[in-house]
Amino acid sequence: MEEENGEQSSGQTENDAGLAALTHILALFTWILGPLLVYVFTDDEFVKENAANALNWQISFSIYMVISAVLMVVLIGFLFVVILGLLDLIFCIVAAVKASEGEAWDYPITINLL
Repeated sequence: MEEENGEQSSGQTENDAGLAALTHILALFTWILGPLLVYVFTDDEFVKENAANALNWQISFSIYMVISAVLMVVLIGFLFVVILGLLDLIFCIVAAVKASEGEAWDYPITINLL
């Protein structure tokens, strides 16, 4: 919901929400690098919170992928790799939509490091 002054109801501007949403989409294409750059160079707390959420997920995702690679020896890892790939896509899209609505969405099954 937008108010007349260009701010969303949560007090975030459209640009803040747009950059926060873009951070989650960047994670799909740049892995940790995109969200890390946004986290380091932004001064906005909302964008920084979203970048931290994206970073935490990408780090957790990487750990889960390494475990899945090890489990490929017993074949179950192949299934985990496919499921994790789909979860990465779905989670990043959901987080981007939530960020565009002014909400910082916490990814499920994520290790919070930042």
